[in-house]
Amino acid sequence: MGMLVCNGAQLMCSFGMAPSTLVVTPQNKTLCGTPAANIMDMKPMVNIMPFGMCSSLANPTVASATAAALGVLTPMPCIPSITGPWAPGSSKTLLAGMPALNNTCKCMCAYAGVIQIINPGQVKTMVGN
Repeated sequence: MGMLVCNGAQLMCSFGMAPSTLVVTPQNKTLCGTPAANIMDMKPMVNIMPFGMCSSLANPTVASATAAALGVLTPMPCIPSITGPWAPGSSKTLLAGMPALNNTCKCMCAYAGVIQIINPGQVKTMVGN
């Protein structure tokens, strides 16, 4: 079983240089005293905020800045580009008709980053994997 992820959870991207905060809009039900997330809470700049600077060469801005610096990796500001919902989600708990998000879920950035949950935002409510 994993911990239910709520508004304010901390996220980290494998190519980001700083943690980010998950923003869960209040249309989802609250099971932990604050809006709880489901697998569809993955919209860039709405739910998932930037991770500081991006160091992925798959990111066109990083690639061009690195080329301009004669091959020296040059991180550029992160603008998340999420490719799909969080996976796998909870098979036993639904929020707003979708699987609840637990702290073992991950999602992918189009620039090859893996986004994971480093702090679920609460420590009392557990949901099935």
